[in-house]
Amino acid sequence: MESGSGPSDLGRDGNPPSLDRGWHGGGGGHAVPVSDGTSPVAAPPNRYESQKRRDWATFLQYLRNHKPPLTLPRCSGAHVIEFLRYLDQFGKTKVHVTGCPHFGNPNPPAACACPLKQAWGSLDALIGRLRAAYEENGGRPESNPFAAGAVRMYLREVKDGQGKARGFPYEKKRKRSAAKAADGGS
Repeated sequence: MESGSGPSDLGRDGNPPSLDRGWHGGGGGHAVPVSDGTSPVAAPPNRYESQKRRDWATFLQYLRNHKPPLTLPRCSGAHVIEFLRYLDQFGKTKVHVTGCPHFGNPNPPAACACPLKQAWGSLDALIGRLRAAYEENGGRPESNPFAAGAVRMYLREVKDGQGKARGFPYEKKRKRSAAKAADGGS
């Protein structure tokens, strides 16, 4: 094994420490006094902030590796969608294609060759974290590529497509008052 690439070189979250370099985020760490009471130390970021930091680093790496390389100011909603499609290769959710005999079956009786993709919920959460990270890193809300209409439309198409392919459409959550009225007000 090469020096500097072993498991002991990973951070507590299992990622290389280099992923945290260059982060200028609005962080979730709070000042906590040191045990001797002399100076405050930043508490480690919470799970959401850590994940947001990793997601942001991954997206910036994607931009650097893009052919041709992209800068953040030139990034558009189309590039974000391209990134989401790139992530599908690492997905773990079976999404049946239209011609598959298991299309629309929530409990398929046998395995098939349909692709594994990122689950809609994971993509939706990722976009939420990247949208926040973009603005925390100095991006203007009106130019946020993660908030682009094309990205919202893409996520809606993924949600609908995965729901149909897996046999259970995602339903919009009803508000509590509407749910009570539908149940007879009890």
